[in-house]
Amino acid sequence: MKESRLSDTAAGTADRRVFLDKQSPKAYQALVETADAVRAVAAGAGLDRVLVELINLRVSQINGCAYCLSLHTRAALRAGETTQRLSVLPAWRDTELFTPRERSALALAEATTAPADAALQESAYGAARRFLTDDEISAVIWVAIAINAFNRVSIMSKHPVRGTPAPQSGPGTLPVQDIGLVQGASAPERR
Repeated sequence: MKESRLSDTAAGTADRRVFLDKQSPKAYQALVETADAVRAVAAGAGLDRVLVELINLRVSQINGCAYCLSLHTRAALRAGETTQRLSVLPAWRDTELFTPRERSALALAEATTAPADAALQESAYGAARRFLTDDEISAVIWVAIAINAFNRVSIMSKHPVRGTPAPQSGPGTLPVQDIGLVQGASAPERR
């Protein structure tokens, strides 16, 4: 049987997180199987991979899951999503870059992520009814439910994000001045 309690006296273990996927592999495998079923439902409803990844990313942004954001950003890019749309996804309501169908799906995913907000649910559902079929509505909600679950596993496990560190200033990079302007640009006048 695996140890379920951490000793307060064990050096370095008080802040160590349990990787839930490793500690309880049967439960995690059930979640993976659920995600596989949700992927099939989404495909069967006609949700393309880009829209599924937008939902995964938006929910992960709301939940603050760095691991899932890293994973699903790469998946969205592989599926053909643009960096421009990914960069404005947190402000999707303030841009015309997303179709009415995508906007409806994003609103519904947000409402699924914050189920206690009844007004948000009603508004999102109303928009979804105008642009999504019943199968698509169900699929969007299931995608949001699944990524919410994975977000919680990764956040509570503190799964690390591995990758390439940010580039250093040097040849081929644009240094930034202290107020955030690109070098050579003039600063706004101060009054």
